[in-house]
Amino acid sequence: MKQILFTLALALVYLVAPAQSFEGKVVYNNTYKSKTPGLSDGQLSSMMGNLQSWYIKGGDYRSETNGEQMVWQLYRSGENKVYSKLAGSAALLWNDGASNPDSVLSTTLRRDATEILGYKCDELTLVCRSGVQKYYFSSKLQVDPNLYKGHRFGNWYAFLSKAHAVPLMMVIETPQFTMESVASGVHPMSLDNAFFALPADAKTMKSPY
Repeated sequence: MKQILFTLALALVYLVAPAQSFEGKVVYNNTYKSKTPGLSDGQLSSMMGNLQSWYIKGGDYRSETNGEQMVWQLYRSGENKVYSKLAGSAALLWNDGASNPDSVLSTTLRRDATEILGYKCDELTLVCRSGVQKYYFSSKLQVDPNLYKGHRFGNWYAFLSKAHAVPLMMVIETPQFTMESVASGVHPMSLDNAFFALPADAKTMKSPY
């Protein structure tokens, strides 16, 4: 069960003017389809949450969910670490951003694949060892991929190096589950650096996954 939880956490890792990186908040609605015996769609949704608020500023991002198990994730570029807060865990679990148990085998780009929230979106498909990942993005919501060169974890840089933009929809297929994440709101805003700081009394430990 914990392995599935962290595989899903990897999936969540996968969220304006030209030449300027988007700063603000994107809200996603998430749905899950379980392929794991004994684990229902509803259980996955309860664990991970069906509502996600994702904030980005420069090379840092923070993701908050309404899940019963996965509470939030935080990426700090200065450390190149992804921190995960799990319900019932006193310590924050961290993963090295340079480490990636997955790998991308091939990529395909399809222009003008769909429209989301009024944004015309291209589709980037990553065929990975872990399954197939599809991302839909608009060039109007740019992100500088150079800020995330060290972030291999979750194939984040593999996506950004091709898209240079915030994802507005993601479809993640693995042997254990399918996750579909669709943006329901894009909110440009100025964010304080302190929003991406660890809690003052935070205890941390390396994730075993």
